[in-house]
Amino acid sequence: MYESYWGFQGRPFESRSDERTYFPSELHNAAHLKLNYAIETRKAVALLCGEPGTGKSMIVGSVLQQLPDFVTPTVRVVYPAMPPDQLLRYIARQMAPHDSSDVFGGVGQSIETLERMLRHNVGENQHAMIVIDEAHLLESNGSLEPLRLLLNLATELTESESAITLVLTGSTNLLAHIARHASLEDRVAVRCILERFSHEETTEYIHHRLRAVGSKNASEFTVEAIERIQEATLGIPRRINRLCDLGLMVGFAQELSNVDAKTIENANAELSIRSRVA
Repeated sequence: MYESYWGFQGRPFESRSDERTYFPSELHNAAHLKLNYAIETRKAVALLCGEPGTGKSMIVGSVLQQLPDFVTPTVRVVYPAMPPDQLLRYIARQMAPHDSSDVFGGVGQSIETLERMLRHNVGENQHAMIVIDEAHLLESNGSLEPLRLLLNLATELTESESAITLVLTGSTNLLAHIARHASLEDRVAVRCILERFSHEETTEYIHHRLRAVGSKNASEFTVEAIERIQEATLGIPRRINRLCDLGLMVGFAQELSNVDAKTIENANAELSIRSRVA
């Protein structure tokens, strides 16, 4: 709606980034490299932790798009808050959809299905991958122990480190949950922790996104406006996106030459009202 007014070739603060708008912060790049390393070297477990909105889903999505050909099948569990038997059944059905066994059975049946699939996979020199989002929810449902048993099986079936790489993403509470399962923690190859952006990183992030859609000098937000953005969002990328997007919309509606601190303050107040109502 406001793109032509600002001279953009798209909306710079869309929640889903692409190759143009992806901001290669030091922490995000490091997390990306660590996850790729864990997968390509067939490690058992990788952790990706951070507050909501810091970019975990974006990184995982990027990693999934760039997987080597030998990594198959892949399963992503977006909401794991289910009993252990249901979680393993879901993973088994996703990883072996053509298996004719009774996948509506219990844990034992799911493990047998997964074992058959993994044996075939290993024979083909392929490597499976399971991504579990919101993995900090696993502990309350007792699902970390069944995953540990699955990793035991994956380790026994291959001469490499594991026939599966399990990528667990979630809040930083996940680190403490894993620490309570010593044999599972021993298999963690990489730990990636995403932090909030500093003021400098927020400034670079906003300028990068603006230039990605054709801004000539990335001056649509004043220096004072970016200071308010940092204060209001605490350097969390998802919040930065929402506030900047609304700031540009207000600037368009009011025919401003740029987005100043007052505009950001008003936009942030509007978002706060929306959040309370929701």
